[in-house]
Amino acid sequence: MNGSDNARRILATLDAQLAAPVELTLYGRAALHLGFADPPAEFALSNDVDVVLWLGQAEELAQHTNFWEAVEATNRLLAEAGLYVSHLFDETQVILRLCWREARQPIPGDWRHLKLSRLGDLDLLLSKLMRDDPQDLRDAMFIARSTRLDEAAIAGAFAEARVPAIAELAEQFAICRKKFLDHWRSQQ
Repeated sequence: MNGSDNARRILATLDAQLAAPVELTLYGRAALHLGFADPPAEFALSNDVDVVLWLGQAEELAQHTNFWEAVEATNRLLAEAGLYVSHLFDETQVILRLCWREARQPIPGDWRHLKLSRLGDLDLLLSKLMRDDPQDLRDAMFIARSTRLDEAAIAGAFAEARVPAIAELAEQFAICRKKFLDHWRSQQ
């Protein structure tokens, strides 16, 4: 394992702590790093792994696995390196389409207990437009270019986006959506 591949290091540590199979859906830079061919090297340097949980999955994990204890152990073991599993949100806390689970893409790996996927292209794009952040905008552009999204697909995703009922989040999404479209159109 490459020492600068933080996502794999975090996930390998988590996998070693698990006692039963666990299915996880990644988003954020770990999803970009592990879920795309030839991602920029900077994606490997992200200090965390972010996860989207479907409704009820947190309870399933608590009842049938040692996932939550494994996350705590992983974060404790990697704290000195500044690496951790964080941002475990349920699907209602992330901007996604209703069909996000069906659109996920598998992430291959030699995991003993983990079954990993990443958000599908359009949902990953939407998740990157949740806050007005230049890095997230660059990541959104990477997704659009890498997957060759066209304007119709992007417009469809925006129309289907399920935005959490938080005024600040809706405002941030509107700002980011405009910035993304302006930047994306200028490069077409």
